Amino acid sequence: MYAVTTMIDLEPQARHVRALLDGVSDGQLGLPTPCESYTVADLLAHMVGLTAAFRDAARKETGPATGTPPHEGTPRLPADWRNRLARQLDELAAAWRSEDAWEGETQAGGVTLPGAVAGTVALNELVLHGWDLARATGQPYSGDPGSLRVSVEMLSDPAALEQRDAIFGPVVEVPPDAPLLDRAVGLGGRRPDWAPA
Repeated sequence: MYAVTTMIDLEPQARHVRALLDGVSDGQLGLPTPCESYTVADLLAHMVGLTAAFRDAARKETGPATGTPPHEGTPRLPADWRNRLARQLDELAAAWRSEDAWEGETQAGGVTLPGAVAGTVALNELVLHGWDLARATGQPYSGDPGSLRVSVEMLSDPAALEQRDAIFGPVVEVPPDAPLLDRAVGLGGRRPDWAPA
């Protein structure tokens, strides 16, 4: 699996995702998202879980948050999701600023993996699920350019392409000169032109 060879800063992309939270109304929680089986509430609950899991993975604090596979049931959206997710995005970015986070092994989604891989996957999750949330709730979203480049590189890696159907679904082809965000989204198994029906 692709991993960056130098530390990357998750804060710029976390900030893009955090900016979307206040634009989600309670009336939108039941709307569909580009993640086929997820409503907006399901997606937000997944994001609450993944930010905690990858925060703890960076800290090498293994436990229920890092040991639960991502597709093991859909968690319930906590009532305080807006504040909790904003706080956990900040904690996630702060945790990955430590050099120790990128070294050795850690655990995420019940899988033991190198820290550098976990950090790259965490960033990619923020890129793709930020786009999912923005599309589902009708908000603008550009993503952090540096984070988009890492996401495209990770999703283009031959090892990632071999495993992708179990994780992302088939690649959606986009023109070679498409914007970075469209390329990341297509490589992540989503249609860049997706819109709620």
